[in-house]
Amino acid sequence: MIARSRAIPLSQHTQQRLLEILPGALTWFALLVPVVTAFAIRLNDPGMLWILGAGAVLLDAYWLVRTTVTVRGVRRTLKALNATEAVDWWKRCEEFEAARPDGAPAPSEVVQCALIPTYTESYEVLHATVAALAAQNYPEHLRVCAIITRETDTGGIENVARLRAEFAASFRLFLHIKDPLLPGIVVGKSAAMAYGGPVLKAACDELGLDPSRTMVTDLDSDFRLHPQYFAYMTLQFCMADDRLVSIWQPVPVFLNNIWRVPTAVRVMATAATQWQMFLHQNPHRLVMFSSYSMSLDLLAGVGYWDSDVIPEDSRFFWKAFFHCGGKLNTRPAFLPVYGDAPRARSYTATHKSQYNQIKRWAWGATDIPYVISRMLTHPEIPWRLRARRFSNLIFNHLTWATLPILLFFGGALPAFIDLDYSLSPTSAFLGSLSASILTITLLNTLLLVQVDYRICPKPQEWPWWRRRWAELQLFTYPVVGLALSVIPALEAQTRLMFGAYLEYHVTEKG
Repeated sequence: MIARSRAIPLSQHTQQRLLEILPGALTWFALLVPVVTAFAIRLNDPGMLWILGAGAVLLDAYWLVRTTVTVRGVRRTLKALNATEAVDWWKRCEEFEAARPDGAPAPSEVVQCALIPTYTESYEVLHATVAALAAQNYPEHLRVCAIITRETDTGGIENVARLRAEFAASFRLFLHIKDPLLPGIVVGKSAAMAYGGPVLKAACDELGLDPSRTMVTDLDSDFRLHPQYFAYMTLQFCMADDRLVSIWQPVPVFLNNIWRVPTAVRVMATAATQWQMFLHQNPHRLVMFSSYSMSLDLLAGVGYWDSDVIPEDSRFFWKAFFHCGGKLNTRPAFLPVYGDAPRARSYTATHKSQYNQIKRWAWGATDIPYVISRMLTHPEIPWRLRARRFSNLIFNHLTWATLPILLFFGGALPAFIDLDYSLSPTSAFLGSLSASILTITLLNTLLLVQVDYRICPKPQEWPWWRRRWAELQLFTYPVVGLALSVIPALEAQTRLMFGAYLEYHVTEKG
């Protein structure tokens, strides 16, 4: 008799947990391999430690190339932003409508909706956001403002009532959506949007709006749209042949309160802004972040946002990607949307809030299990596109939590574990070569300082030395980034690996 063994199928929960372990396992593998290799070489043939030193030099060279490419992308986006902001886009809309091609919607038919979730946001911050919508260079009857509060948020409900009294006349519809926090949700922005999206769709249907002629902007409650945003977005929408499978991502600029936050938070806000500027030159890597716009037709077709996740923006991108069969087009919108950097009631709390915000962004590593489980079930999407998008996802989260640590400590590792090697000519040569490459890399920061100078003017009342000092503070990014970006990313992936799931915490701003 031949015994035949049967493989026991893994439960769905077990499969999910294995996929959740993957991101953190890859990260810790990348961090520990150099250490284990160094000790293995030290115990067997210390003379071969130069291999690790050479590896560190190659990593430094890669960092030089990467920062150079990033700086070029940031500068190109800055140029594009300046050119876009100088245009009267509603006038362009009128010109387009007068000679629009067959099949293209007329700009006068496109309704722009802003869907804004809010909780614990101060009235002043929310007022500035709605005021920016009311100040849009766009006809009032083509604007809709929808604000989501929790049913139990008495302060938020009062704030919306005050805003409605002041601004309702500036919109075709001023909608207040009260979220009851349904059972089974993960409380946070994504759940609020998941509830608010269908309510907004129903309200638009009552108004007789065509979903294929209606755009929805997912707008953070502290984000202020550029005055030309609706007009610019309308023209881009009307001109795009694939408008119903496109999502537009503006440049998030965290500068509203930049001179009221500590140095470290200011440095992180500047870095986040410039990274998004770089991504705008690489649409194939662009994933929705914070605030973005799409047609109501696409939003409803995708099934709105998920109610059981924290990173609502990136998860919505992946839902749309698999829904559209690879036809989804993520388009850069070269206009800024102005947001707040974290700012709490105390110096310590502000840094903690910044740390938690980055950790929440890094929780986007939960997209990796989500994508893996769907990669092979969508053969209609070209495999090259699936592979490219997935490899970008893995690469971004892996390098986020590992690359700065390896750059900081990788070159010093061989000398640290073997004193004789540290005194050798080989070690001295590789060390000086590494230092030279990193020094050249640091010069790229001067170009980023120039970008910061142009996009973020210093207060006029500041003396010249204080302005220069603020610019020099950007050079602290290697240390600040390690503390407030790399470590929270590493914590997020490690928590996911061990099943210590993150809870949504509102970032204090103001």
